[in-house]
Amino acid sequence: MDGGTAEAVSGPGRASFPFPYTPYRIQEQFMAALYAALEAGRIGIFESPTGTGKSLSLICGALSWLQDFEKKKQEEEARLLAPEGSGQEEKQTLASGGLACPNSRDASGEPDWVTAFVQKKEEQDLVHRLKEEQIRRKKREERLEKIRHNVQLKYAAKRKRSEEDETKRLLQLSKEILSEGAGAAVPEQLDHNEEELILAEYESDEEKKVASGLEEDDDDDLEEEHVTKIYYCSRTHSQLSQFVHEVQKSPFGKDTRLVSLGSRQNLCVNEEVRRLGALQLINDRCTEMQKNKHEKKSDAEVEGKKRRVSRTVCPFYSYEQMQFLRDEVLVEVKDIEQLVTLGKETKACPYYGSRYAIPAAQLVVLPYQMLLHEATRSAAGIILKDQVVIIDEAHNLIDTITCIYSAEVSGSQLCCAHSQLLQYMERYRKRLKAKNLMYIKQILYLLERFVVMLGGNVNQNPSCQVVSQTGTELKSINDFLFQSQIDNINLFKVQRYCEKSLISRKLFGFVERYGNPAPVVKTNKENQKLAGLQNFLMTLQQGSYKEGTIGQSSLKFLLLNPAVHFAKVVKECRAVIIAGGTMQPVADFREQLLSYAGVDPARIVEFSCGHVIPPENILPIILCSGPSNQQLEFTYQTRDLPQMMDETGRILCNLCNVVPGGVVCFFPSYDYEKQVYAHWEKTGLLTRLATKKKIFQEPKKANQVEQVLAEYAKCIKRCSQAGGQMTGALLLSVVGGKMSEGINFSDDLGRCVIMVGMPYPNIKSPELQEKMTWLDKTMPRSASQAPSRVLIENLCMKAVNQSIGRAIRHQKDYASILLLDHRYARPAILNKLPQWIRERIQVKPAFGSAFAELRKFHRGKSD
Repeated sequence: MDGGTAEAVSGPGRASFPFPYTPYRIQEQFMAALYAALEAGRIGIFESPTGTGKSLSLICGALSWLQDFEKKKQEEEARLLAPEGSGQEEKQTLASGGLACPNSRDASGEPDWVTAFVQKKEEQDLVHRLKEEQIRRKKREERLEKIRHNVQLKYAAKRKRSEEDETKRLLQLSKEILSEGAGAAVPEQLDHNEEELILAEYESDEEKKVASGLEEDDDDDLEEEHVTKIYYCSRTHSQLSQFVHEVQKSPFGKDTRLVSLGSRQNLCVNEEVRRLGALQLINDRCTEMQKNKHEKKSDAEVEGKKRRVSRTVCPFYSYEQMQFLRDEVLVEVKDIEQLVTLGKETKACPYYGSRYAIPAAQLVVLPYQMLLHEATRSAAGIILKDQVVIIDEAHNLIDTITCIYSAEVSGSQLCCAHSQLLQYMERYRKRLKAKNLMYIKQILYLLERFVVMLGGNVNQNPSCQVVSQTGTELKSINDFLFQSQIDNINLFKVQRYCEKSLISRKLFGFVERYGNPAPVVKTNKENQKLAGLQNFLMTLQQGSYKEGTIGQSSLKFLLLNPAVHFAKVVKECRAVIIAGGTMQPVADFREQLLSYAGVDPARIVEFSCGHVIPPENILPIILCSGPSNQQLEFTYQTRDLPQMMDETGRILCNLCNVVPGGVVCFFPSYDYEKQVYAHWEKTGLLTRLATKKKIFQEPKKANQVEQVLAEYAKCIKRCSQAGGQMTGALLLSVVGGKMSEGINFSDDLGRCVIMVGMPYPNIKSPELQEKMTWLDKTMPRSASQAPSRVLIENLCMKAVNQSIGRAIRHQKDYASILLLDHRYARPAILNKLPQWIRERIQVKPAFGSAFAELRKFHRGKSD
């Protein structure tokens, strides 16, 4: 299967798929299944193990479908827009039909000629719409073609921009010289910087019924019809960049209109705004600058009124430059870094420029948050109606949606926000309009009540107030509203006020100017979250955590039913594909997400493919007992027993004798890993282990992970070259930690992966208990288990699958996988392992035969 020229592959529904090299058989199957799912408008759950070229299959399969879809649409258009003559016969019959029997009626009781007229009118409207669409498309294509071939245009735009800058500079200079001559006849006022901190007059949406001609006229030429497109989202920016590079290398790299979207934090090129650091502050500052731009336009109209609003506008927010950026983005595939560089060069805002490119784009690449969070989605101008969505790396989609819509605020944040807002109100009381004062008082009241709910008082230092009763309380939203006595406040209005008035931005400026370096104010965020989540009174639980002092306590929102948010995505889209390397157990997606979101089971399609490695390259074993015949069962009750920890150590000692290179051993938690390590240190087992493998531990801090991994890899390389008694390294990791996801232990880095026990989640966690209770209440009971039990098992196996999937990363890789616990052999658990591991797994009741298999496997490979 060596790479050659671009190959074409056949598949049902499509004769061939362009591909950069000869694809694996499973890639062909993947593309064919993907094409069929998109064509039929299905919801697909696609599983393709890491190392099988999933990204490329997604790109080539989905873009082939899009190409065909566009072609069909254009042929249909051409047929409808055919010159008048060709459709003449039909029109003739319509007309004659209407004339022959003027009084005949059709089934609906309308006279025939009325029906004919309505039909004709509909046809004409459709043709008219298609003509307009065609003209728009041609215009766009010509414009992009021009940019593609005309280097002059690029430089002209840049030159124009620098000329404008120079003119502005000179104008500013002359103004300053003039103003120096004029005396200071201005009445005593706050200095300019402080003027900016005062809230502008606020009108609520109801009062703004009459649009004030402040619409963005410049936006018209940037607005376009949305073409059918594919939204591709993944979890991290690095995964998205990787995907964009794959597109660039694919046969579609040259002629796909692709846009990468990101947050202002990733895309802003205005240094003054970037410096603010925190996302909320960057967002607020940016929105404020835009507001100023639009208010400037209307200044002429309100000359009579003295406006006192900050006048800073963003130099990068220029329509002409953003139009240019939009076209540049559409002409050539760019990732986020390239987009930012282009923004700096052209002095155009990449954040807004990339948004303007969405309507015409064929492929939009964006992080989870942007697509799954409804408010963010609409703010970005994403319209999902009849579009295709592909969610990659989706193994923890349910948790992701839950996290996006859950929120937490600590007692110290609440107290801090209260004291700052109070000082702000006192300082500017005389300058604030009644509407502003009313809302500020409401926010102060909310903050005060929240702190009372934590058992504290806003007027005292949060870190000195001790909570009388610690622990966690869970309440439904309704109970929380009544008990905190805020049920009479319209939280939606308060939230809208926070957003529109940019109060957190003003407050931040005020604190920066006058305050001690207090923690960043969270007023806006908390109220916003509070109100936004009001909609789901039934699906949401409210928890308050009380620990030690009020400052350490917190209020937290918990979303129990992620399906309500996913339902909108599923309803609007033409097709949704949920893809990942390990999607097992799939039941979670079907039951918790899709059936709750009202998806017809017939619309769901599942696809799972094997691995590209030959069967002899992997040896998965379930080990039921250790070298001294101790049965392996790591439950909360038994795992702390010295004999269990000793047995684990003996197994590792034996393995390290026969496995070359790197061994990665996963423990269910950091605490347990620490406990076992300390026990081995005490018994001298650690010293024995260290003669064969250098021992590394996974660090708890994310910033140390890279360094530990680099040293681990270096040690393995050194040992394989030196060939002494030391044969490599042993890495003690944690399930769900930094190393169980997104890190590849390919080749010598992971020749054997060991899973100690079954990493069940902590059932005592109040959040999990609440979720379990809710599932048992709302979900039908499956064959033999309660839904809460199934959830616990699925969470455990998802974590296992993620961790053991780290080892095999490409076709020629090989590794052994060892699951230490006899419970893995239960059929219900076995079935939740990925298919490619399940097919090859061996259950070994005794250690002897397992050890013999392992020795044979690794000797065979190293020969």
